Amino acid sequence: MRKLIYVKILSTILMIATSKNQVMAQSKTETLIEKQDNPSIFYKTIEIKGQVIFYREAGRLDKPVILFLHGFPSSSRMWQPLLEKLAMDYHVIAPDYIGFGHSSQPGPESFTYTFDNLAEYIGKFITQLSLEKFILVQQDYGGPIGMRIAEKYPEKVQAIIIQNAVSHKEGLSPLWETRKAFWADKEKYYEAVKKNFISLEATRQRHIGSTPAPERINPDTYIDEYLFLNKPGMADIQLNLFYDYQSNVKSYPKWQEWLKKHQPEMLVIWGKYDPSFTVAGAWKYKDDVPKAEVHIVDGGHFALDEAEPEILRLMQQFLKRVTIER
Repeated sequence: MRKLIYVKILSTILMIATSKNQVMAQSKTETLIEKQDNPSIFYKTIEIKGQVIFYREAGRLDKPVILFLHGFPSSSRMWQPLLEKLAMDYHVIAPDYIGFGHSSQPGPESFTYTFDNLAEYIGKFITQLSLEKFILVQQDYGGPIGMRIAEKYPEKVQAIIIQNAVSHKEGLSPLWETRKAFWADKEKYYEAVKKNFISLEATRQRHIGSTPAPERINPDTYIDEYLFLNKPGMADIQLNLFYDYQSNVKSYPKWQEWLKKHQPEMLVIWGKYDPSFTVAGAWKYKDDVPKAEVHIVDGGHFALDEAEPEILRLMQQFLKRVTIER
């Protein structure tokens, strides 16, 4: 009995010490960020409901916040070039979702992989970092996660920047017809879709698309993603989440109503060589937000692969025009 009590006391002491160390480390990092004249990227983690969320952060804390939400099957790493270049003028933050990048990757038997659940964790991430106002940058999966955040925290969203993220059925290419078959009969198509999802050719095609200059795409991007998708258990994690993608399509009408009601400052940048999301999906945002800026660039689904300088310029011009309140 005494041994059990001793173990419990020791465990409590260790928990308090660990928590104190985390707070001290966070405070030290914030001090470093605040003193930066030439900002560096910090690579950090935070624990939420027993799961670890990894995130990249740079820029002074008194600058306007930009929250970057990545797509599939990438991570916050996709935003690294923009984080480095925008950190002089903004406080930039880019998390990895649960199941992605360097964040926790529990198996689907112990974690519910839905967009509602991933958005809930990002919402708690926002709360824990005390982000009062921010500009949302959304790519691919970042779109449905970002729109859930916008619905829950409309008062926090100062502007929205979209890069190949769909909120209208018109944005879904014919490729989605076979994907809808998987939604209709998960068991029948699971293995076939799984095989395609983790194949090198499918991973490469997400980046190459229909670009006339595939030699401009750094193969490291899709090879790294291919290796990530072929980690033990990862295919099942991603297939469970992709099965839930149908919930996003069903939510398109309410997201369109949200946009019509709130009329956010909005920039839409679209890579025209995207095999999954059509250019029509970019222009449909103007039906909801007539003042939205829409720019079609020479790039694919991951337009930063080919059009990073242009995208950076468009974002900087847009951000300067947007009225920001800290």
